[in-house]
Amino acid sequence: MDSSRRDFLRGACSVTAGAAVCVATAETAAAAAPMRRGGDASRRYAMVVDLRKCIGCQACTVACSMENQVPLGDFRTIVSQYEVRDADNPTQPAATYTLPRLCNHCEDPPCVPVCPVQATYQQKDGKVLIDADRCVGCAYCVQACPYDARYINPETQTADKCTFCTHRTDVGLLPACVETCTGGARVFGDLLDPDSAVNALLAEHEVKVLRPEQGTSPHVFYIGLDDRFQGKVDGQAALWVVRDDQGHRIGEV
Repeated sequence: MDSSRRDFLRGACSVTAGAAVCVATAETAAAAAPMRRGGDASRRYAMVVDLRKCIGCQACTVACSMENQVPLGDFRTIVSQYEVRDADNPTQPAATYTLPRLCNHCEDPPCVPVCPVQATYQQKDGKVLIDADRCVGCAYCVQACPYDARYINPETQTADKCTFCTHRTDVGLLPACVETCTGGARVFGDLLDPDSAVNALLAEHEVKVLRPEQGTSPHVFYIGLDDRFQGKVDGQAALWVVRDDQGHRIGEV
């Protein structure tokens, strides 16, 4: 265990009646919230998802999993699928509504102040990232995220999520999900660049965000988002079922 994890466990945990009880108050979490660090302050990255073009093929999901070596059964991005039925025509076959989801890299991310070891932080360019060397796997950030966009990596036992493929975008490449989107539904760019593609889309179309009532100022914008789905941050996450040689189910992708 590295020193940052030992320090956290020493300072935040007490033993009561033989059980380890860890307590982190809102005040201590806020005091420990890291300042924005790293990244280029002259940029503010965002993504626009055009739901009119998304066909639910899950190419983005597969590309992300391969690019970032995401463990089987977990996702940094996923196209949730919902069955929609017409209440006035119950005999009509159900339609499918697709909703691509990922970390929203919020302007005011609630996952940052709750991290007791400052493992979750925000860069100056707006990307919300995780320092895996500091993360203790307490899952406070997982619980704080209103978009169900984080998980505890079962291999590293640390928090994990979409990073806007920062290892790619820092060298001028697009996120893997954007580059692979067959319908061109995902567009990534710099909000501080007046000539960027995201700014062009924001100027041309009415856009919406998920769970606007949370006040987090998400930086993933949707074109064509039905108001009834603004709060739908979960859904069917399976693309296909993976089985072993004996036919036993071992996970979902």
